Amino acid sequence: MYWSMIQKSLIKNKIQKLLVLLTCFLSTLLICAMFNIALGVGNEVSKELRSYGSNIVILPQGSSFSIEVGHQIYEPLKSKNFLEEKDLHLIKEIFWRNNIVAFSPFLEGEVTLGEKKALLSGMYFHKHIAIEDEDDFFTGVKDLYPFLRVQGDWIEDDAINEVLIGETLAHSLNLQPAQTLVLNGREVKIRGIVSGEKKLSNKIITSLKFAQNIFNQPKKYSKAEVSALTIPETALSHKARRSIDALNQLEYDRWYCSAFVSTIAFQIEEAIPQANAKAQTSISDAESLIVKKIQSLMFLSVVICLIVGSIAIACLMNSEIYRRKEEIGLLKVLGSSAFRIYTLFVGENLIIAFLASLLGFVVGIGVSEWIAMNIFSYFIKLSWIVLPIGVIFSALIVALGCLFGIRGIIKLSPAEVLYDR
Repeated sequence: MYWSMIQKSLIKNKIQKLLVLLTCFLSTLLICAMFNIALGVGNEVSKELRSYGSNIVILPQGSSFSIEVGHQIYEPLKSKNFLEEKDLHLIKEIFWRNNIVAFSPFLEGEVTLGEKKALLSGMYFHKHIAIEDEDDFFTGVKDLYPFLRVQGDWIEDDAINEVLIGETLAHSLNLQPAQTLVLNGREVKIRGIVSGEKKLSNKIITSLKFAQNIFNQPKKYSKAEVSALTIPETALSHKARRSIDALNQLEYDRWYCSAFVSTIAFQIEEAIPQANAKAQTSISDAESLIVKKIQSLMFLSVVICLIVGSIAIACLMNSEIYRRKEEIGLLKVLGSSAFRIYTLFVGENLIIAFLASLLGFVVGIGVSEWIAMNIFSYFIKLSWIVLPIGVIFSALIVALGCLFGIRGIIKLSPAEVLYDR
């Protein structure tokens, strides 16, 4: 009998049911869109910020502290150590290997340019690295700094007589592509002018192989920069940042198996002999702050949507109670409790809410992808967890909205309704 009453009620008063459907649809649409963006925005923001450079720096253990000012490198502790180029593949063979976006080794030092001195930096541009179970991995500054631009041509990774010039240095010395320079007595050709990265603007840029030859450091590099996708920092990662030894076994396992920037740096340090990997915490903190603010905004939008949707359902519920007061009075006379009558109203609205949530999920995902396309210029990954979340929120809106009307059911007197008093 209960289901028969719900079925008949769904057929009657189609306008009221259509308004419930529209309320739940719009609420679920917003909830699904916001949750899909909130769940996917972390990776997308991290990818966007990764295009601005590295968040991990690898240095030799015991390397000297150096400061670069203009065209000079100052080394107060004059001891220079190097790392082996042959170990670079280990960066891409750690537990979080799929989170490594790009890396490049660097070998830097001073060279004579006529009567002046200049900084020369050797690096990978887009070099193939032999990785276990991955045959097509290429990496270098082209991938590490996607905003780099060259007026002219890039040089090959194994070139030993070609260079690029940073735009500031090129402007100060009035250098152009196709000109020749003499560096430490060796003649080289300028292939292009580099722009888009401030820390390369005052340097002569060349292949790692040429830098190794000119500085007499075969198969060595002085530092490497790594760009890795990470998750926002938490209290656990901050505790590990202060001291890994302060973590108990459970905390250590959770930290080690989470893609924090400090975790990835730690695993790189474990993999590469005599290396010291430093996480650029200012960059990771900025990522975490941006992601948390966006997710907080999404959460606030969902809460507001829940409140507004519940109020709308409550208004429709009150009008429905007034329209069906005689039916409610008769049910009370027959022995139905106020809660039983409440479940009748909730039941019929839950069916509508379920249908509305499915439709809201489909349209909401479309809206979230449209927003992501306009912000990030590509689609975010669909989070299927949004579907049950949307259904639950739609049901919660109906349950809360109907709950506001239960007081009207309790106060309704069967005698007054049935005798029209």
